[in-house]
Amino acid sequence: MKRYYFLFVFSYLLFPFCGFSSLALAQPSVLSLQQLKDSALHNNIAMRSARLDVEVAHEQRREAFTNYFPNVSATALWFNANKAMAKMDLDPSEFITPELGATLAQTLPMEALMALQSPMTMTMMKNGAIAGLEAVIPIFAGGQIVNGNRLARLGEEVSRLKLRLSEKDVEGQTEQYYWQLVSMYEKERTLDAVDALLADAEKDARTAVEAGVALRNDLLQVQLRQNEISSQRLKLHNGQQLVHLLLTQYCGLSGEWRIDSLTSVAMLSDDAADNAMLGEPVIGQLPEYNLLQKGVEAARLQYKMEVGKHMPSVAVGAGYNYHNLLDNNRSFGMVFATASVPISDWWGGSHAIKRKKLERLKAEQQLADNTQLLNIRAQKAWNDVAEARQQLLLAKKSIEQADENLRIHRDTYHAGTATMNDLLQAQLLLQQARDKHTDAFIALQNALLAYRQASGI
Repeated sequence: MKRYYFLFVFSYLLFPFCGFSSLALAQPSVLSLQQLKDSALHNNIAMRSARLDVEVAHEQRREAFTNYFPNVSATALWFNANKAMAKMDLDPSEFITPELGATLAQTLPMEALMALQSPMTMTMMKNGAIAGLEAVIPIFAGGQIVNGNRLARLGEEVSRLKLRLSEKDVEGQTEQYYWQLVSMYEKERTLDAVDALLADAEKDARTAVEAGVALRNDLLQVQLRQNEISSQRLKLHNGQQLVHLLLTQYCGLSGEWRIDSLTSVAMLSDDAADNAMLGEPVIGQLPEYNLLQKGVEAARLQYKMEVGKHMPSVAVGAGYNYHNLLDNNRSFGMVFATASVPISDWWGGSHAIKRKKLERLKAEQQLADNTQLLNIRAQKAWNDVAEARQQLLLAKKSIEQADENLRIHRDTYHAGTATMNDLLQAQLLLQQARDKHTDAFIALQNALLAYRQASGI
């Protein structure tokens, strides 16, 4: 009995530690912005599709390279007809002169001589077999094979550029979701601070009402304000859950996770001046610009391909064949050369060549125009960064002023020279100032992101 009692006490004492260990293991993992980006780059459906497109383009390039090799083909045919395909009637008597007949009569038996004087029928190719093996290699095809391989190689380069563009888009969207979540956490801290202020105000109002030096209306105003904060907190929690789900799906995350919500925007904004050290735009490194260049190059190669379609083509080959059509086996090898000159194709081909030439000119014009637009986009992004930084500095100054305003109204309310409505209004102004500061900080982060993506740095 004592032994069971000892085991019971020991289990009771050990249980809290075991529970603590299991809870510790169940704690959600904390993910940084870079970890979220890495997960999105690895798991996002857009990235998986872009990587598959690269593999498809790689196989297309390898497929085009096989056009340099000989084209080898083998054929085989066996047939058995109900009638011979060749039939010949012969009458030897037509070819036997009297002199030849007299000579044959002296040398041949009478039965053979009589057979030569009657008609005969010969048939051939009632059944048989044919087989052949040949290899043909083009010598000149108007540059279609060379330019086709260049186009395939260009297609692979384009697919890799699109992969870079997808990486940039996925990283940008992930960062926007991340800062949106940070903004909600910071606004939740603001609500916590306002709740603490309202709790003090409610305590002061309740004490004043009970002492008979204030009206119950002051207490009701504080309670209404607390209800409003509770409503805002509920909406904020719903928004946090939604953005958290979006990030989970977008990054392909599994299990419980959270971001480091202990980092305050107020602390981060103190380092905002360091973000001013941005490099000059390098438009030539943007995947958008490189894609435009590849578009011009592709248009030029397509023009050459169209010209090559309407040029003569020359090929040489060798083959080995077998047949038994004449009731004996026959095999032979051969070499050959072919030449093809399109003549009537030039009637419509000249217009197709002009069309490809116009498309090439159009691609060159689009490159020049879109290059200017990319430079304008980079300049606008830089202006947005400068404006967002100034807005953040103004928002920080507004917080300092709102803090001072609240301190003055708190002192005057305690001195009896200000109303509860004035105090609550001062608290509201502080909450609005902090929220604007959070929005300004997130706007700066988005502006910096837009500039990095638009400048190529």
